[in-house]
This record gives sequence, structure tokens and C-alpha cells, in this order.
Amino acid sequence: MDKIWTIAWNMVKRMIGSRRGVLVYLVLPTVVTAVIISMTSGVTNSKATILYVNQDEGAGGKHLLTELSATGDYELETVADEAALKKSITDQKGAAGLYIPANYSNGLLAGAQPQISVYELKVSEDSVLLKMKAATLSQEMRQAAAMAAAGGEAADAGARFQALLTQAEAHNIGSTRTDYDLYPREELGVVTGMTLMFLMGLVTTTVSMIMKDRKGRTMMRMFSAPVRAYEIALGNFLGSFFVGIIQIAAVLGLGKGLLHYDYEVPLYLYFLVLVAFILVSMGIASTVAGLVRNPNNAGMLNSLILTPTCMLGGCFWPLSIMPGYMQKVANFVPQKWAIQAVDIAASGGTWAELWRPFAILGLMAAVLLVIGSAILRPSEAGINA
Repeated sequence: MDKIWTIAWNMVKRMIGSRRGVLVYLVLPTVVTAVIISMTSGVTNSKATILYVNQDEGAGGKHLLTELSATGDYELETVADEAALKKSITDQKGAAGLYIPANYSNGLLAGAQPQISVYELKVSEDSVLLKMKAATLSQEMRQAAAMAAAGGEAADAGARFQALLTQAEAHNIGSTRTDYDLYPREELGVVTGMTLMFLMGLVTTTVSMIMKDRKGRTMMRMFSAPVRAYEIALGNFLGSFFVGIIQIAAVLGLGKGLLHYDYEVPLYLYFLVLVAFILVSMGIASTVAGLVRNPNNAGMLNSLILTPTCMLGGCFWPLSIMPGYMQKVANFVPQKWAIQAVDIAASGGTWAELWRPFAILGLMAAVLLVIGSAILRPSEAGINA
């Protein structure tokens, strides 16, 4: 056991025992994560500015604007005419523009289907929601106009129509909100994904150091001593693992302690997820180090392992937007299960649901470590170099 700890401690000193190591493995991840936290946690759902022109003199145009304002999602600003509306949208003075034509209410009462125009420079969430809301309100007003037109004398249809819309604006019949936002915020996935990416970067460093040991015959001297292959693999594994623990503590300490970021999950559980991911990453490092024989190929690991697995695992974007076959491939990368564990915990899941991602991460780590310890040998090229 002393041999394992000696190898592990030597790995720790080599990784963070220098100024460069501290900057790369501690300062850089914490600074980048802090920037992401600051950018995402400060985002507020501000109201979208909607420019409008209401040329309708009846109750329909007023009702439409009243209902849009009542949602609380829009900041309504009037402009002079349709030409000014188009120019303002082109100049990006508003998220979208709404044009209510003249005689809109009269058209509804006559049984026609007058159209409300929505102008947008580019498709956005605000403009799409505005179209949907305007279409819903238009349909409701058509039904109200039909009831008003069929309710008595044609001369009084406008008054009846206005009375119906006024009653609708009172919202005497409503709904009770049952969605209490019990789902993880999108920015939590971004923060978790970037943290996993930095932790995965330890794989590249571990493999590079093992390659240097091969080239410098250090590993050959270790194998000539009374040290077994699994002890060498486990020592390198634990050394990198300890560095990962320090990195996790630095990132979480800055995010929770100084920036007061709400991870939406108990901190110990978030810590356990990252630790489980570190175990898998170190298993990958041991396996890859045993397979790669040429030290010059160690630099290719970023493009072959780190970046593709982070992309497949959902570190940069949600898995739901990927094709079905890529979502199936994502089951074989640890990032997917780590992010899934955080999402389950943030959604109020219990250990009855969390055991699966943790079990898969643990199985991955065990299998990869066994493989790595079995194939980790000094190469002939390293001996003769």
C-alpha cells in the first residue's frame, strides 16, 4: 500500500506542484466556471418590447392590446403607422411588431376573418409566442362577435360585442398554477458541462505523464522493482483522482461560497456526482495510457476523447436536440450519466432514481481501471529511446 501512495503523491506533485500546474488545474477551471455562473445567474426574464399600430376604432383592437399587456410578458409601445412600424422592427427597436388593421372589429361582426399582422426581423421565442397569443385571442373574439351578431338587433351588435369582451377581460374564470418550476434551469446544465470538461482534461495530463515515464524509462525502472502492474496503475489513478478532488473543491467553493450560486441540489450530492465522474475519467486515463505507445500521439487525445465525449454527453447542448442514434451512443460516455444524475437531483428525484446513473458510472470506472492495470506496461520503444 505504501508503494501506491508513493506513486500517487508523486503524481500529485507533478501535476499541481508547479506554478503552471496550479494555474491550469485550479485557477483556470475556477475562473471560467465563475464567469459562466456570473453570466447565467444574472440573467433575468425581462419583458419583450412589442411595437404596435392599432387603427381599429372598435372594441376588438383595444381588447387584444389589453390582454397582451395583462400577460406581463410584453412592454407595449405604440408607433405612428404601419410604415413606421416596419422601419422600427428593421432597426431592431422591438422584438416584434403588431399591426391591427382599420375596421377590424366591424369585420369580425360581419362574419369575416380580418387578419392581424405580426412583423419580425428574425424568429425568436418572443415573436413566436406573440403570434400564438394573437391567434388565440383572434379566435376568441370571432366567437364573441358571432354571439353578439346573433343576439339581437344588428344596430346593437357593437355594444353587445364590447360587453362580452369587457366581461372576458375580468377573467372571472381562471386557472390555478400547478407548475412551480420544479425542473433544472438550463444554465445549470451549462455550468455542470463545463465543469465536467475541465475534469475530463485531467485525462490528457495523466496520459501525457505516463508517456513521459515510458520515454524516460521511469516506468521500466518501476517494473524492475518489486512493484506490481496494478499498483502502478492504481497509484497513477489515485494521484490524478486527488488532483480532481482538489479541483472540484475549488470550483464548488468559489461557486457556492463566494458567488452564492444555487446548484439546485444538495452540495454533497453534486460533489458525489463529480467524484463519480472523476473515477471514470481516471479509468479512461489508465486504459488509454496502456494502449497508446507513441508519446507523440498523446496530444491527439483532446480531439479523440475529450471533445467528442463532451459533445456526445451533452456538455455543450441538451441531448434532446441530437438525433436518436447519437442519443443511443451517448449512453457509452460518462458525461451523459453525470449530467443526468444532476438533472434528476435538481428535479427532486430520490436515490430510488439516482442509483442508476451512479451505478453505471461506478461500473465504468471499475471496468476501465481493471483494463488499464492489465495493459499498462513499459513499451519497447520507450526502453530503446
